[in-house]
Amino acid sequence: MVKREEIEARTEELVLPLVAEKQFELVDVEYVKEGGSYYLRIYIDKEGGITVNDCEDISRPFSDILDQEDYIEGSYILEVSSPGLGRPLKKEKDFKRSLGEEVEIRLFRQVEHQKEWIGLLTAYDQQTVTIETEDGREMTFERSNLALIRLAFFF
Repeated sequence: MVKREEIEARTEELVLPLVAEKQFELVDVEYVKEGGSYYLRIYIDKEGGITVNDCEDISRPFSDILDQEDYIEGSYILEVSSPGLGRPLKKEKDFKRSLGEEVEIRLFRQVEHQKEWIGLLTAYDQQTVTIETEDGREMTFERSNLALIRLAFFF
């Protein structure tokens, strides 16, 4: 079986023209196994949000491309959706867009006896992420210690 990373990269390469044609943003592609089934997930976005019809506009033609290219062994489920409110920051463009925004960070290993932090994203690079906490402290975290970083949202 082809590696997950190769499937995700090939999928991104093939779906990008469709997404660009509709003037959507390709947020992420993931190939994962959950509950005994494999899922190929494509996350798209646009200004004002994604509708079910937008997802269908990508899903139908891309399903035909997948049948034609046939680069994934075995069965899987194709899902095209919005990344949702709690989408993680993964790519350079996600971090750039989120500078100055409030983010939630979950860590693998505690820093100052905490695994969860919230603050304004003030800086990032390939190795670190820096936030300003509510009390004005600047905290820098190693990206290798980040289990999750996403925009914070409160209800």
